[in-house]
Amino acid sequence: MAARAIWKGKLKLGSSAIPVKLYSAVTDKTIRFHILEDRTQQRIKQHMVDPETNEEVPNDEIQKGYQVNPGTYVILTDEELEKLQPEASRDISVTRFVPPEHVSSQWYVRPYYVGPDGDTSNYFALVEALANKNKEGIARWVMRGKQYAGALRSQDGYLMLVTLRHPEEVISALDLPKPSGSALDKKEIGMARQLVELLEGEFDPAEFRDQYRERVIEYIEQKAKGKKPRLHVVKPKRASSSLDKVLSRSIATLKKQKEKAAA
Repeated sequence: MAARAIWKGKLKLGSSAIPVKLYSAVTDKTIRFHILEDRTQQRIKQHMVDPETNEEVPNDEIQKGYQVNPGTYVILTDEELEKLQPEASRDISVTRFVPPEHVSSQWYVRPYYVGPDGDTSNYFALVEALANKNKEGIARWVMRGKQYAGALRSQDGYLMLVTLRHPEEVISALDLPKPSGSALDKKEIGMARQLVELLEGEFDPAEFRDQYRERVIEYIEQKAKGKKPRLHVVKPKRASSSLDKVLSRSIATLKKQKEKAAA
């Protein structure tokens, strides 16, 4: 599937500007169902209904309200919301460069490829510089009426821009409950380390398919052909109460798998 640009702009670094195009780096494959009327199997529409009278409310009588206290709302009109939107721009402004480890994965939202738009010399020079310096740029831009912050990095010979969450959306590990109870058992720590060593390997994305989606699509295809496929119930495994037993069983299984593969 050929990549298609979704937005065009300029990557600004100080006084330099590089024309670029943005491409989605991921695609949503979520299964979505239509809502049908049971008897006619025709698509039905959802309407806004007054819960007290059960009558439909016309669109021109619907308002947007932000709840500030239980039962108390601040009403905002479409015109007011439009005036509050950030000023439109085509600039992706890089404000600084930081080591990659300064931005942890919990900040990441959605990745975009940033491709060149026209002259490529300055573009690929920046790609190589980011790769050699092992740095990420912190950028800000406005796209489709929304303001974004993002991390600009070198990825497979091109630039990638990953949108970042805002500070109020990120929960620090310092806010988690502090460890309590007895000290860690040395035997269990050793077994856990052994388990990690046995599972060392390369990341293969093909191993992590959406099996639920595949089963649903296969089931739909069979029903579309007039067949009545059988449903196999997935039985949950019982969890062991002993971490020691769980680790021992996992290590023994992995050793057998490695011995079998070596043979």
